[in-house]
Amino acid sequence: MGTKADEAAVEKMAKASSARPRASATAKLLSHNLNGQRLGRKGRDTRDRILAATNDLLAGPPDIEISLSAVARQASLGMTSLYNYFNDLTELLVAVLEPVMATAEDEYISLLRSRWDDAVLGERTLAFVTAYHGFWIKHSRLLHLRNRMADAQNERMMLHRVGAAQPVMRLLVEQMDGDLSQSQSPLFSMATALMTGLERVVTVTTDMALQHILHTPNPLGRTHLLKAEARLLELGIRDYRNLAA
Repeated sequence: MGTKADEAAVEKMAKASSARPRASATAKLLSHNLNGQRLGRKGRDTRDRILAATNDLLAGPPDIEISLSAVARQASLGMTSLYNYFNDLTELLVAVLEPVMATAEDEYISLLRSRWDDAVLGERTLAFVTAYHGFWIKHSRLLHLRNRMADAQNERMMLHRVGAAQPVMRLLVEQMDGDLSQSQSPLFSMATALMTGLERVVTVTTDMALQHILHTPNPLGRTHLLKAEARLLELGIRDYRNLAA
């Protein structure tokens, strides 16, 4: 996200994502399988069974592979049956992500919607960072898998990652008393940098394998990182408020 090329790519993906008829596509997916056959109760039950099997695998031991074949085995289905509902692993994981991201508003985004008073800005940023971290703890494996696939240039996962970050970045711009119509302004760059840092911090603090490699699997270390990120948010918001004053 740091270079002009990266920013252009993100903007292009975001526009493409917003232009897609997501609601109608979801409705079609839920009413028909990939062969165009209308889903009756049995078909919907089978699709739900596939999603439940995927969630069971995600909640299981971290060394268990997440793949279409593993999901089919978990759901006691043949691969042909699974392919009636999902073309590939990305499509399946996006379907699993949909209800998870639907909870983001209540979990952490809503905390940004009211302007934070200067006097309690540090408290509000820490509460927000803590809530965002808590969301990642709840859905750690799924979100880490999404980001790994996005880092491997999976375009649909890149779009999902950007789409999930955009509401936070826009609300951070508002917290900085910025103009949302000026998408190329320094405030948007600051919001992007703050969001990128926040995601990296929660990635590190919720990746237990990385914690063990670094020999720092202790809650105190994670707390210090979250407080440091909250402080950066506070300073970024406060700095741009002072410039706008």
